[in-house]
Formats: sequence, structure tokens, C-alpha cells
Amino acid sequence: MRSRFRGFAEFTLIGESFAGEGPNAAHVNVVIGRKGGPVETAWATSLATPRAGYIPFLTVLRPNLPVKPMTLFVNKADLRGDVHSQLTWGPAQAGVAAGVTQAVDEGLIPGDEVDFVLAIVAVWVDWAADDAGLVFANNRAATRDAIAAAVRGEPRVDDVVAEMDRPWNAFYRDLQD
Repeated sequence: MRSRFRGFAEFTLIGESFAGEGPNAAHVNVVIGRKGGPVETAWATSLATPRAGYIPFLTVLRPNLPVKPMTLFVNKADLRGDVHSQLTWGPAQAGVAAGVTQAVDEGLIPGDEVDFVLAIVAVWVDWAADDAGLVFANNRAATRDAIAAAVRGEPRVDDVVAEMDRPWNAFYRDLQD
């Protein structure tokens, strides 16, 4: 598989993915870019400026073992209560770590590039989430798939235009099919 990192190293890559269903589903946005560029500025700024309910942190496979490329976990849903906080910092974060590592293992992000790029992963954990195993699995799948979309430049514009009259998401569905 060809990576857009080779020959296009100055481009910022952006991807999105949704996995699962119900309150344990995962919605992930990914931004990947070279160190020394605008992604590094956004990465460092976000890490240095937490705010009430939103605490960006370094993604780790386990304590003292951050993933490569260095990945900033940013929660999109404000932290609400102990259960939601634990699901965000625990299984959602672990799922992101596993998804990033899987993407490297599969060559989506070349292993020889991981020290030269940074990733930001914005993660939605529903306040009603209640299954740690599903939160982990869905965030792993969504992270890996968002990285794949970013690296491959997906979706193609033709695919987006073909769907313009049929928008839907977990909170809205136009039933005029």
C-alpha cells in the first residue's frame, strides 16, 4: 500500500470514522502532520491548554509506553461523572492507542516515519456509554479506519457528491429515501 507520507510529507492528513452503534459507538476525527508544522503547533497548544471537562493527554499503550507516532487524545464530549471519565480515559484511550498501533503495524503510517509525525485524535464517548469492551473495540476500529481514510485521501469527492441528497447521522435521518 502506498502511503501519502512518501512524496507528500508537507500535507496535513485528516480522517474521520464512526464504529459501532448506540451509546457505546465511537466517532473519531484524526489529524496527522509533520513535526515542525502546523499540526505540531496545534498539538502542543492543545496539550498545554486544558479546560474544564476537556483534558487532552498523550495516548499510551500502558503507562510509560506512549504510542508512535506521538498521539494526542482530545475528548469531544465533556467529562461527566466518574463512569464517563473512566470510560474516556480507560477503554476509549486504550482503543485509540491500539488503533494507532494497528495502523502502524499495517503500514498505513510507515514505521520509519513515526518519529517525524504527530497525530491528534478527537474522540466522542457518549455520556450514556456503559460497556468498556465495546467502547474499547469501537474506538480501536474507528481510529484505525480514520487513519486509513486520512492516508488514502478518502472520501473521494465523487462519493461525497453522490450522497448529498441522503444525509444522515446518529442524530438525524432524512426519511425521504
